[in-house]
Amino acid sequence: MMCSVRHITCLLRLSKSSVSTSVFWHGSQTRLLSTSRTCRTIMPAWVIDKYGSNDVLRFTKNASFPIINYPNEVIVKVSAAGLNPIDVSMRGGYGAATLSMKRDPLNINQSGSEFPLILGRDVSGVIMECGLDVKYFRERDEVWAAIPPWKQGSLAEFVVLSANEVSHKPKSLSHTEAAAIPYVATTAWSALVNTGGLNKDNCAKKRVLILGASGGVGTFSIQMLKAWGAHVTVTCSQNAERFVKGLGVDHVVDYTTGPVEEPLSALEKFDLILDNVGGDTERWALNLLKPWTGAKYVTLVTPFLQNTDTLGIADGMMQTAATVATKAFKTNRRVPSDEFIQFQQHKKTQLPHSFEC
Repeated sequence: MMCSVRHITCLLRLSKSSVSTSVFWHGSQTRLLSTSRTCRTIMPAWVIDKYGSNDVLRFTKNASFPIINYPNEVIVKVSAAGLNPIDVSMRGGYGAATLSMKRDPLNINQSGSEFPLILGRDVSGVIMECGLDVKYFRERDEVWAAIPPWKQGSLAEFVVLSANEVSHKPKSLSHTEAAAIPYVATTAWSALVNTGGLNKDNCAKKRVLILGASGGVGTFSIQMLKAWGAHVTVTCSQNAERFVKGLGVDHVVDYTTGPVEEPLSALEKFDLILDNVGGDTERWALNLLKPWTGAKYVTLVTPFLQNTDTLGIADGMMQTAATVATKAFKTNRRVPSDEFIQFQQHKKTQLPHSFEC
């Protein structure tokens, strides 16, 4: 009968002795378990009990303590946590339908079973317990992670994650510094490398445009691209111009002075556009791509989760497919031989959409 390390530890901690050491065998493995008199079942956390504005946030000392349910999971004691725009959106109910399906694919639980919900997509901390199949981590390892949006987040004392979702924290970074990186960094990498096809070997002399470059994903993208030798043009407000220039951008366009497409249209065309803004940018951004070169437009703003929230899973997926197909058709007519890609920012919830035109 399968039993988690957490369950075993809890049982051992009920012993009368204040501290004891027990041995547990799993196949050829032997593991020492240090136990104490009490077993923790609650922890402090920031939670929401319903979707809404900031008013729904509630601090509690009675949040359920996370449990290892699978042998490849670890429990991390949170040293520092990070907030992202997706946390703000999720607080308001963004993606609720799709994420609920991911949490409960057989629809066994009742509606609202995700509450109390803990937000926070970034975490840096120390591993407290490991499942029996965890090979590359051990207790007291310092780690960092980007937490998938369907899992309980990092605004708590502890969080449980799969071992393949965590990495050893760089020793050169404090926990606070480390907690500011994982989610935006992996999003930038996925957009530029996995979806955009750029890397250190093919990026030299590429012209890249980043729309909305002063945010987390934009600033990481700038540093990656400049390290690889690309020519980087960005749009941002005047207040952020000095900041992005300090990161090494080659050209800055202030979007607050008027229609940003006009000064961008006067520039040499681009090999890749990374769109962090969305909205009506697709209407004019495609015209800024180099024709007949396989140039790519990658957007982090897709209608998938919004459609499924509004229309339901099935109808939302159909609506999204129709929307993406329509955009690909327009791209085929307006920018021959280029590629229109929609990249889902909430990594692992959906694969990028790619169309060769």
